[in-house]
Amino acid sequence: MIATLKAEEASQLQLVEREDIDDEEDLFESIDKLISAGINAGDVKKLQDAGIYTCNGLMMRTKKNLTGIKGLSEAKVDKICEAAEKIVNFGYITGSDALLRRKSVIRITTGSQSLDELLGGGIETSAITEAFGEFRSGKTQLAHTLCVSTQLPTNMRGGNGKVAYIDTEGTFRPDRIIPIAERFGMDPAAVLDNIVYARAYTYEHQYNLLLGLAAKMSGEQFRLLIVDSVIALFRVDFTGRGELAERQQKLAQMLSRLTKIAEEFNVAVYMTNQVIADPGGGVFISDPKKPAGGHVLAHAATIRLMFRKGKGEQRVCKVFDAPNLPEAEHVFQITPGGIADAKD
Repeated sequence: MIATLKAEEASQLQLVEREDIDDEEDLFESIDKLISAGINAGDVKKLQDAGIYTCNGLMMRTKKNLTGIKGLSEAKVDKICEAAEKIVNFGYITGSDALLRRKSVIRITTGSQSLDELLGGGIETSAITEAFGEFRSGKTQLAHTLCVSTQLPTNMRGGNGKVAYIDTEGTFRPDRIIPIAERFGMDPAAVLDNIVYARAYTYEHQYNLLLGLAAKMSGEQFRLLIVDSVIALFRVDFTGRGELAERQQKLAQMLSRLTKIAEEFNVAVYMTNQVIADPGGGVFISDPKKPAGGHVLAHAATIRLMFRKGKGEQRVCKVFDAPNLPEAEHVFQITPGGIADAKD
């Protein structure tokens, strides 16, 4: 569906520098602008040390959270928030303005035209897309394909940006990226250089990796954040019903952080999720399963996709929940070059 580029065209598939993107300037305001608004440079540095690099990100924090930063009193926090409110409009806007803002949303191709059509054009930026299903249902394969397609120019249905990959299960394979990059006519070495990867081992480590992303995303153009999988470490680090309430609270905090990253930097968040047996699924369902994470995760995801195995290398993706997409399903195929349309 995407024609392979000639060798001489491949050299043109380089990420456009942030300075060349005029539209990006309106997406977020740098925290440095607070200095010209009368805020002490030392206090701005304290905010940056706490992982806050934009005025938008600052306004997404509670005052209780901000006063927890060493060296910031309540009076200072009030003054900082007041200055930020003058730089960033976080109040009411009209529906027409909201529609205009939606025009900054980019849809990144999955590599399969039928899957893109199902998703209304591809994986959306400024939103969380969750894919859940059994092992070997294609969730991680889609993640690897998106690592490459995100770096395509926007006129080729890419995101023209870098990718951040947080791996909690140890399933990221850089050698898998090479044939996918070749399929899209891109330089595999350049593609791999534009992926920042981290392996998380505890839920706390996973959350801290998210906090560290703000510095990278404020300085470089990212278009995709992958968390594969979002729930694995929480299921390991919290055991039994006695710790369930704390687990869900910590999970909610991390999902809130993902939502804020998606909206603050206009990146697509693609997270995979596991499934659990559902004894209450009913006698008429042959293999009852439901996504892990409960209502907390269900409410956090903008778009929920259910993956299941098909014949051979074919997989089925169903829109499980989405605010703007009908409930439907499509078949796709896993190929050496990543996700592609299913062959009849």
